Amino acid sequence: MQYQLADLFESVVAKVPDRPALIANRTLTYAELDARANQFAHHLREAGIGRGDHVGFHMKNGTEFVEGMIACFKIGAVPVNVNYRYVEDELRYLYDNADLACLLFDTEFGELVTTVAPEIDTFRHFVCVVQEGSQDAPRPEGTVEYESALEGQPTTSDDLQDGRSPDDLYMLYTGGTTGMPKGVMWRHEDMFFAGMGGGNPVGEPVSTPEELAERISLEYAIKMFAAPPLIHGAAFLGTFIGFFQGSTVCLIRDYTGPGVLQMIQDHQINTLSIVGDAMALPLVEAGNSGDYELSSLGIISTAGAVMSESVKQRLKEVMPNAFVLDAYGSSETGYNGTATEDSSTDTGLKFRVTARTNVISDDLKIVEPGSGVVGRVAQNGHIPVGYYNDPEKTAATFPTIDGTRWILTGDSATVDEDGVIHFLGRGSVCINTGGEKVFPEEVEAALKAHESIEDAIVAGIPDDKWGERVGAVIELRPGVTDEPTLEEVREHLSTRIAGYKAPRDIEIVDKCLRSPAGKPDYGWAREVLAKAAANA
Repeated sequence: MQYQLADLFESVVAKVPDRPALIANRTLTYAELDARANQFAHHLREAGIGRGDHVGFHMKNGTEFVEGMIACFKIGAVPVNVNYRYVEDELRYLYDNADLACLLFDTEFGELVTTVAPEIDTFRHFVCVVQEGSQDAPRPEGTVEYESALEGQPTTSDDLQDGRSPDDLYMLYTGGTTGMPKGVMWRHEDMFFAGMGGGNPVGEPVSTPEELAERISLEYAIKMFAAPPLIHGAAFLGTFIGFFQGSTVCLIRDYTGPGVLQMIQDHQINTLSIVGDAMALPLVEAGNSGDYELSSLGIISTAGAVMSESVKQRLKEVMPNAFVLDAYGSSETGYNGTATEDSSTDTGLKFRVTARTNVISDDLKIVEPGSGVVGRVAQNGHIPVGYYNDPEKTAATFPTIDGTRWILTGDSATVDEDGVIHFLGRGSVCINTGGEKVFPEEVEAALKAHESIEDAIVAGIPDDKWGERVGAVIELRPGVTDEPTLEEVREHLSTRIAGYKAPRDIEIVDKCLRSPAGKPDYGWAREVLAKAAANA
């Protein structure tokens, strides 16, 4: 046995075969999930898909998504996430850039797949999951329906284990907040330790692969709800963290506030993972308008986007028994650490990080604590191989410093005298206004403390005098009829942030545009603000 994700999963199956593993469009025990994954793995191998082949997952959450990933791990194929909100040009880029050999897709996206896939010469096989309402959607010639693919295939894995290696890959495409998506290549062993806590994200990692199953309790299983889409790293990691603890993992296909709260009530969920304000706000709205029994929920963790203090307080009113935990990490680093007790978006984001995390300056030096130097959060040890098909980006992002290989994230930060990292924001979306740097996340959090503002995305607007000026796209809270003026917004911000950080332009919209996982679309915000400024 080794630190290979299929090996590790199978060790858990052997320990708790009859325990519910997955609750989504169907409920599966660990043994049933493993059997279906084995069947799909045999189908893939029969179709000529094997070790090192890239398999795209163009689908929403469901047991088939999880089964398919585990099947790929079993045969050494490489799962690749596909953002289901992408349009033709974006899909064309990702399909081609990822060198996909096989695509697993929901029939809901059949028309898009059928339009784009014929242009990609690496495709050899297609499998569709038939969804109600899109049974008759087009699909590429030769596409096999998922349940048909499983029929008659062996449910055991005895002949699927040869050649497995901790060097097998998982590839996570991340668009981040700017630019075209990039495929982050993770070795199984590195992903297990960096993103899944080595089988114990809140304590000491396992010291041997065999120890993983030994630690699993036969008496009690936590029920974990990974609410974001599985195309997002937070949900993938959360799901497998759950599996490697012998937990029962819940998924939801389409994220809605009432749907999430109903699942928490129906299945007595203990922990919930979401991504920032965009996923918290629907829960607040649903909780305020409905009557749900949520006392089982003890922990809400948010990763991938910070949660503003105002939204956190509103969420606690709906779920008073739950402790909100801010986790810090990214597609390129896995888990970095958790927020300190005094961290907040109002007073400054501070993270207690792991021993392998630091801040690196622009001249590739480790930032001295208390120096005030702004650098980039960096991590060593279990880190990705690099970016797929992008050696230049890999060299720039994964430098070797004094013999140690690092990943430099896009997050800017300082280090205080006690070694605590103070998070400033994404450097790639930093606004330079008259030489002063403004990080959008800080301004967004301050804006969302306004009683009329539900959501906000902050971006820079070209300015003849300042180079850039700060602008904000604002979504109002439900029921608000009196739109706040720019002067009122700036007055609200005057006691929260410096004057140069406050927006000089605001544009009120029906809905702020975010990714399926809740990340802000800064490109869209810049376009909205620039168009409004041009028409002013």
